[in-house]
Amino acid sequence: MRKVYLDRSELTGAAINVELEDTEVIIAGTTIFPMSAHDKNEEYQKYASDYDIQFIFDDDIPHLEFFTVPHVDIMANDSKGGFIGTVYQQSDLESDARPICYINRDLECLIISENLNDFLSNVGTWQDDLKPYDKITIYRSKAEAGTKLEFINLSV
Repeated sequence: MRKVYLDRSELTGAAINVELEDTEVIIAGTTIFPMSAHDKNEEYQKYASDYDIQFIFDDDIPHLEFFTVPHVDIMANDSKGGFIGTVYQQSDLESDARPICYINRDLECLIISENLNDFLSNVGTWQDDLKPYDKITIYRSKAEAGTKLEFINLSV
């Protein structure tokens, strides 16, 4: 079966359904899930100071210099230059369905937990619980990924 890739970072807020015969469509790319700066409070500051998890707010969005396959939605970073995100779907603090991964500054992907609830339940030891995660490939850019993968061109 043929595999093609759809860059989620090009679909800002858009919903799209792509069906191709005898083809698997894989959602790829890296996006950021910022929260409103108006939501900053002491609880988020506690995560930052106690657990080195700085949730991302819309008044301080980091620039990402990597591209993931499949899609990873970044929701936080840490003081070591790493990023925390959900795999396969946009981050949703109400959802429990997707793995939580950590991408370190060397672009190695590690699994933190199988879902957000487990992550938050064990937040005090998240850095000790990291395990290698081979279900995500990280490229330095979409251009690099494009040399190895076939992308769907949405501009056609």
